[in-house]
Amino acid sequence: MLAKVLSAAIWGLEAQPIDVEVDAGKGMATLTIVGLPDAAVRESSERVRTAIRNSGFRFPYTQRITVNLAPADIRKEGPAYDLPIALGILAASGQIAAEALEGSLALGELSLDGSLRHVRGILPAADWARHHGIRALYVPAADAAEAALLPELAVYPVPTLAALVAHLRGEEPIAPYSGTPAGEAAPPRPAVDFADIRGQEHAKRALEIAAAGGHNLLMMGPPGAGKTLMARAMPGILPRLTLEEALEVTRIYSVADLLPADSPLIRVRPFRAPHHTISHAGLVGGGRWPRPGEISLAHRGVLFLDEMPEFNRRVLEVLRQPMEDKQVTISRAQGSLTFPANFMLVAAMNPCPCGYYGDPERACTCSLGAIQRYRQRISGPLLDRIDLYVEVPRLPYEKLRKLEAGERSATIRERITAARARQQDRFRGQAPMVNSDMGPAEVRTYCRLDGEGERLMQAAMRQMQLSARGYHRVLKVARTIADLEASAEIRLHHLAEALQYRQQIFVL
Repeated sequence: MLAKVLSAAIWGLEAQPIDVEVDAGKGMATLTIVGLPDAAVRESSERVRTAIRNSGFRFPYTQRITVNLAPADIRKEGPAYDLPIALGILAASGQIAAEALEGSLALGELSLDGSLRHVRGILPAADWARHHGIRALYVPAADAAEAALLPELAVYPVPTLAALVAHLRGEEPIAPYSGTPAGEAAPPRPAVDFADIRGQEHAKRALEIAAAGGHNLLMMGPPGAGKTLMARAMPGILPRLTLEEALEVTRIYSVADLLPADSPLIRVRPFRAPHHTISHAGLVGGGRWPRPGEISLAHRGVLFLDEMPEFNRRVLEVLRQPMEDKQVTISRAQGSLTFPANFMLVAAMNPCPCGYYGDPERACTCSLGAIQRYRQRISGPLLDRIDLYVEVPRLPYEKLRKLEAGERSATIRERITAARARQQDRFRGQAPMVNSDMGPAEVRTYCRLDGEGERLMQAAMRQMQLSARGYHRVLKVARTIADLEASAEIRLHHLAEALQYRQQIFVL
């Protein structure tokens, strides 16, 4: 007897339908799985056999069982096929009606006692099911909240194989999952509030400008000056994720199997801070079967590189194209995958290897050559893609002990949200959403200077030796500063402030 159960495979960030075909016929008693399975899928034969027996059902030991995962040219990996294989075997052996499985999709890993475990990639599978008329989605109970983020889809939280069989037989129906609708739950408070950061007004102003326009930023200062603390406060001043953006980020984390167990929907902007020993594949994504890297996990959020010169130079160089394209394409023999990578780069570094070059209270022990070699670990083309450079000096005692709290992150977020709203109105109907996304045509249209501004920019180009990319980035930052002041035109003081954030901090 032949039975079919619909399941799904994850390729990149998308789900592809997989027909689990099970044939139970005469012959030597074996269970064979074909259709390009990996080791985890092949091992499911033992899990399924034991789970069926321990759930109180009969495993057809006297029949030859062949399981085909179609189409056969798509690689199948992971334990998510346990549940559809088990359902197919029960249907092929006549223990459940094959008609009960029509119009449904099943995913889940089986324990030996028949209970279902969490699997990754539920959200992409649910999205595919919703767009293809699937009426029922059977997933582990632990994953039901994630699948139910999408409307117009009946999601059934399955605790055990026995409970699902009873549901399909009509004996004890499982109620569809119902929880808090996506977007209604309030996001948590930021981990670090700007009110808790003493002093460093100049650096906090640069962070506000960067957040308002989506600009990349580099902070330089001695150890303990507060660079990491300010970077960790960045998500708290960024505009809240829209529901569409939250689902986009949640899809990435679902595929990477990094969704928090207590929060199926990512409600706060990601903040990723990889260690400087990270590999090329860990940063941009990759592997034999490519998975999202740190730049994709930072999509719609912040990628923080602490001690930036300590990163491998080859690893840093792979950031250049994603910073421009807002996505990364990974090519393998099996095909190419494109992951989103629309992140803000926030980096921090010391001024020298010992960290105290230019410090008024502690002498630097580094030679001039050592300082130059240290700073040259970051290439010029990569630095040219950073919009703002800011010094973070040692904090004096008076400011450190100041009792008055600074401006709260929520207040700063209101200004930034208003500035981004102006940008969205300006770019309505066009691809760019924030000022940092503008291309040359948008810069010419929306970043025009008056006569005084043109003269200042001409002098800056000559003295600062700005490249064409650097010229455009100065204008984009000036446009963001004007947006924060609700100014329709870029004034002279907007341009002057934008020029202050170029690479003067690298001059020895």
